[in-house]
Amino acid sequence: MKISNRISSAAPGLYAQFARVRRLGIIVGNVFDRATDLDLIEDVLQNAQGRHRIECPLCDFVGNFKAYGSPPRWNAVCPSCNSLERHRHLVLQLKTMSLSGSLLHFAPEECIAAVLKKHDVRYTSADLSRKNVDLNLNIEATGLPDEQWDVIVCSHVLEHVNDAKALPELHRILKPQGVLIAMVPIVEGCDQTYEDENINTGTLRELHFGQNDHLRIYGADFSQRLKDAGFQVSTRTAFGKQAVKYGLTMGDKVFICRKAGSQGKVG
Repeated sequence: MKISNRISSAAPGLYAQFARVRRLGIIVGNVFDRATDLDLIEDVLQNAQGRHRIECPLCDFVGNFKAYGSPPRWNAVCPSCNSLERHRHLVLQLKTMSLSGSLLHFAPEECIAAVLKKHDVRYTSADLSRKNVDLNLNIEATGLPDEQWDVIVCSHVLEHVNDAKALPELHRILKPQGVLIAMVPIVEGCDQTYEDENINTGTLRELHFGQNDHLRIYGADFSQRLKDAGFQVSTRTAFGKQAVKYGLTMGDKVFICRKAGSQGKVG
């Protein structure tokens, strides 16, 4: 049976929309005298609801994960709890750690906060402007006392800010035996981080960095940036069968950081 017939039978409403888009595509293609990639449109419709069974470590759902993003990433979002690849990777690492004491969570995501609160911690959330957090803080200059926190969690925040200010600030407010758990979008095939202060509009940032509020794309030198701020670093990398099982982005990293010279074990 043709794909179009299967879509028509399984989801007549979706197929009707597709048919309208197809007709519009043909019209637009003719107007501009160029072919419209209708096979691509059909492929997106076929695969958007998932192609493979994935397991979610947050909610234990097992089944097809939906596509997410533009361009779409297949098998990205759990249809039960809406976790993305980075959430699942971070939670898998958190489940291997024993966290205790005071914990500061920047730009908190609900699914991660729920897991952190299961640890023996005094949980505090923070964000620059959100109202549903405990503290409104500028991560570049928090105004908090020195060496206050046992654990700091900072996932997909540093690419939005001046990390030359934020990383030393995180080091300053972390206790001597404390741990910073960090994640960033990273392309380790690039030796250096790609950034340019002249790329300063939303349109240019989306073109160069993939999102209109990102200031850079981190390369393999991100670990050195952490070390330059005074941290010793270990990493946990999404790889192999675990990455496939849980729908992780292969090569994605969780950075486990402690103050250089501390007696605490890294990781």
